[in-house]
Amino acid sequence: MQPHHHYVLTWQCPDTSGVLAKITQNLYEHGAFITETAQYSDPYSDTFFSRIAFDDRSLTVPIEEFKAGIDTLAKPLNMRYQLRSRDLLPKVVIAVSKDDHCLVSLLTKWKAGVLPIDIVAVVSNHTDCQALSEWHGIPFHHLPITAETKAQQEAQMLALFNDYQAELLVLARYMQILSDDLCDKLRGKAINIHHSFLPSFKGARPYHQAHARGVKVIGATAHYVTADLDEGPIIVQEVKPINHTFTIDQMVHMGHDLEATALSHAVKMHAEQRICLNGDKTVILA
Repeated sequence: MQPHHHYVLTWQCPDTSGVLAKITQNLYEHGAFITETAQYSDPYSDTFFSRIAFDDRSLTVPIEEFKAGIDTLAKPLNMRYQLRSRDLLPKVVIAVSKDDHCLVSLLTKWKAGVLPIDIVAVVSNHTDCQALSEWHGIPFHHLPITAETKAQQEAQMLALFNDYQAELLVLARYMQILSDDLCDKLRGKAINIHHSFLPSFKGARPYHQAHARGVKVIGATAHYVTADLDEGPIIVQEVKPINHTFTIDQMVHMGHDLEATALSHAVKMHAEQRICLNGDKTVILA
């Protein structure tokens, strides 16, 4: 039996009567066999979001012709969309500093085949993670940075991102603040893990901030990177309860698991086209 080719169509447009029907009717007319659907109508932004997975078992036209039909349909609907084969894994560059727990999680899940991405490079301002990256067969690029060389270092990072034809930059505890210019160029293409339950305790040493406030839960937040520090659209948040007996070191160690879990989930959802940007928020089409 011939294996089916699987595709995912994620789209959003101004919400008007019949938009979903127009898209699904188009899929039906071309023989697309729908296997999964999710949609959301946002009453605050009047925007409709949808994710449709389908295969080509009964497709009546070549996939390129099918794509052209979607493009024609999208224009009058003012629709933004992404249509890609599920087998075409997004190329990912991971940026890391010294802490390796998030990188370990990503590499382990990627190697096990449960993270649908193609990790093409690791970049770092330190060499602590070089051996780990190279053991996994991933090219490692050491890009040291100082206040004086920040612009040149970021230019190198962006050049590597483009040279590898990457689609996503993952900041896996990369302890540098990206410039506004780089944030703008990577809008919607860079995910950061912040070691607190945002919007609380932004910036440096969040566990110390949380300990000083006597919090009863600690958390980690995966979010898209924007020029506003730690204020990008939130994708995933993980939390665990604590109490007054926890030291800062205990909070940090417990937080490592939360950070790795949240970041891996966020990257997976991005790769599976389950996330739509909705202003300063995200819509997760699970």
